[in-house]
Amino acid sequence: MSTADQRRDDARHNAARYIVDKIAAERGEQTLTEAEHERDEQRSRTSAPTPVDRALYVESQIQQAIRRGDFDNLPGAGKPLPGLDGVHDPDWWIRRKIEREQLTGLGPPALTLRVEARQLASRLDALSLESDVRAVLDDFNLRVVEARRQLLGGPPVVTGTRDVDAEVVAWRERRALRGAAAAPTTSDETPRRRRRFGSR
Repeated sequence: MSTADQRRDDARHNAARYIVDKIAAERGEQTLTEAEHERDEQRSRTSAPTPVDRALYVESQIQQAIRRGDFDNLPGAGKPLPGLDGVHDPDWWIRRKIEREQLTGLGPPALTLRVEARQLASRLDALSLESDVRAVLDDFNLRVVEARRQLLGGPPVVTGTRDVDAEVVAWRERRALRGAAAAPTTSDETPRRRRRFGSR
């Protein structure tokens, strides 16, 4: 028994052909005749599909989906794609995953240092001693220099080292601004306390 005869007798093959022909008939598309089915089977037996054949198949599937309306009313239609306005970052997907899931310490040093550089000011603002600020900055700079040596491989490190003295000055200014913003609140509460204590 030849391969074509086996396929003709194969119930699954016949059922699949019936379903495809039925769907094509419902959509008003032309169905394949027995001779065309045989020709397609012969072509599939004689040679593997070429890249051109695959491209034509994919294109025909896309065009059929467009005619059916499968791409109509997709979510986000007519809206700009997010992230296109920024600078090109080849590791955008890793960075976005780290930010979305708030992962720390994972990934290549180039990415973890980039995330840490963005959060460095808020991390420094949580410190109260200048010596601690300098220690954090020295540690950050040392890790940037080590990562730039690329001993472990990975993407290139684009994060720069920080000027410790300039960062300390900026930390002092932010601290002074926070203190000035908090000062009016304490001065408003002080007279009230005095009045309460004075009325006793």
